[in-house]
Amino acid sequence: MNNEKEFSLVVFGASGFTGRLVAEYLAAQYGDNLKWAMAGRNEEKLKSVIEEVGAGDVPLIIADSDDEASLKNMVARADVVLTTTGPYQLYGEGLFKACAEAGTHYVDLCGEPGWMYDMIGKYQDTASKSGARLVFSCGFDSVPFDLGVQYVQKAAIGKWGEPAGRVRCRVRAMNGEFSGGTAASFKATVKSLETRPELFNVLIDPFCLAGKAGPEQPADNKPYEDDVLGAWVAPFIMAAINTKNVHRSNALMGYAYGENFLYDEMMVAGVGDEGKAVAEFVAKASPLEGENVPQPGEGPSKEKREAGNYDVLFLAEGADGAILKASVKGDMDPGYGSTSKMIAESALCLVQDCGDLGGGIYTVASAMGDRLVTRLEANAGLTFNME
Repeated sequence: MNNEKEFSLVVFGASGFTGRLVAEYLAAQYGDNLKWAMAGRNEEKLKSVIEEVGAGDVPLIIADSDDEASLKNMVARADVVLTTTGPYQLYGEGLFKACAEAGTHYVDLCGEPGWMYDMIGKYQDTASKSGARLVFSCGFDSVPFDLGVQYVQKAAIGKWGEPAGRVRCRVRAMNGEFSGGTAASFKATVKSLETRPELFNVLIDPFCLAGKAGPEQPADNKPYEDDVLGAWVAPFIMAAINTKNVHRSNALMGYAYGENFLYDEMMVAGVGDEGKAVAEFVAKASPLEGENVPQPGEGPSKEKREAGNYDVLFLAEGADGAILKASVKGDMDPGYGSTSKMIAESALCLVQDCGDLGGGIYTVASAMGDRLVTRLEANAGLTFNME
């Protein structure tokens, strides 16, 4: 960590709904033991956040996504910038560029593979030279999934002497609302295809972020009865980003899972005819559309966040058909309560625990791995277990 910087961490977008939750977590978890600041474009809103979350005399920085000078000033003062200001394809490049050029580390909640693809192409060399560690997708997409695959693969290598050729991810439970930011990002991605139809080929390619093509992946676009699990499964909407991040992790780690690695994500619907009916219903539903999806800046109550949870199963398949099982569980709703803790711990892990990591654009697993698992289990209500 650069001890000359004024702040270890700056939360950009702190007056938004998720940004406020991050600020609340940092104030409660770290208090006076962390040099951090809140940033955004509206000073009055930021001041209200300080009062709301009990952040005491945490400094404020005025910065705007559209104001290059304000972004440069902000990143110059921080070891790492945590940004919750999406959709990133609309508001994110200025900050990403400023961090890459200044050597300031960066974490976000991005689930927009088209934008991520563009940023990797534009700024990988810049970040490598400056020493900036830039990590996408540090929330529910894709922390539990990226780290879950790494966790079960390490167990496979320990037991079999080689990684599993295939890992099935099966979401057994997910209680809570999708975030308004996720819905807005999805809509922005769809709209971007109107002016950049060539992005469609990027979005449908599971290896678009990995830099190299790989084998055809298991079908994940329709319900079926999973013979390994013994239950019906349905398409999982977050698979579109999570699978890309997992394959990028594999590539960045020198193909630790093998060059022919197969990976898919599905939701568990149940067994028998009832499970089939649920799976078919889930496949037709549109969870990011409709009246119940929060708008950006909105979200569920504290009681609803604390009542939420998730449970994700990973099934690693060995060469002889043997199966290893691991799970990742979270104790709050995935889209807000757990996500705000995951991104906060990711930011701190990047600057406090990853001093041996050079500059570049990373995934969670390739940058932080076990170091982040340790923090998440100690502080953020996640558990990683073999079953």
